[in-house]
Order: sequence, then C-alpha cells, then structure tokens
Amino acid sequence: MTKDELVAKVASKVDMPKVNVNKILKATLDSITEALKKDDKVSFVGFGTFMVAKRAAKMGRNPKTGAPLKIPAAKVPKFRPGKALKEAVKR
Repeated sequence: MTKDELVAKVASKVDMPKVNVNKILKATLDSITEALKKDDKVSFVGFGTFMVAKRAAKMGRNPKTGAPLKIPAAKVPKFRPGKALKEAVKR
C-alpha cells in the first residue's frame, strides 16, 4: 500500500477530504520522526512501538574487491509490533 492509497482509504472511512487526511498523516509521521530524533519511543497500544536502536561498529568487506572496511556505529529506527497487530496478521 502506498501513501496515496492509505490516504484514500482513511479518507473514505472517516468521510474527510483527502487533502485533510494527507495533512494529518504528514503531521503524524513528522511527529514520530521528531520523537525518534530525540531518542524517544512512540507507542500505540495494540499496534506497536517505534524506537531507536544503537548498532555497534563492525568490520565488513567490500563485496567488489574483498577489502576489509570499518562500518561505523549508527542509530537506526526500529519497530516492534504489538500483540493485537501480531494476532491480526497471524489469522
């Protein structure tokens, strides 16, 4: 499902113009992004939790040349699904 498809589906369910739903979705995603930038967690009970995980530095290999290279440590976004979402997908 693309963002446009999601906006259309939500707009039809809540009987709102797509323009308004698009603004709400953008504001929601921007707010989640801002929270993650501050290393905060964003939880939706039953749906899941967005969080930031720290990935340690490690050694890797250049696939073309085989030369070793250092992969630096990084912070990466992570999502842990909630129980209700897991159950809904399982069925």
